[in-house]
Amino acid sequence: HVQLVESGGDSVQAGGALRLSCSYSGISGSYCLAWSRQAPGKEREGVATIYSGGSTTYYADSVEGRFTISRDGAKNTVFLQINSLNPEDTAMYYCAAAPGVGCYTALRRQKYNYWGQGTQVTVS
Repeated sequence: HVQLVESGGDSVQAGGALRLSCSYSGISGSYCLAWSRQAPGKEREGVATIYSGGSTTYYADSVEGRFTISRDGAKNTVFLQINSLNPEDTAMYYCAAAPGVGCYTALRRQKYNYWGQGTQVTVS
């Protein structure tokens, strides 16, 4: 049974930084781990992906250079470092996972088997 639990969301001022965490369990084998976000009134947007057993990462063009996805395999945790926050980053941020899929495609198709509950990021 796969579980994903996000944390780290907060209300911050523009220009600040946050590190989101996603603790996962029940994952074995190769998975694509992802962060997505959904702003009010907008569609969910994939922002970054990383393989559960590797270091290759992919980013949406809109966040390239400001967002960094990483993982700690020993702690079963995936992180999203967000720098230079701006109000357009305000959204619910979700952690997601899909087994045996390419992370490049997953980032664009947003088709994951498992989702967390989300953590809210508000930038003013």
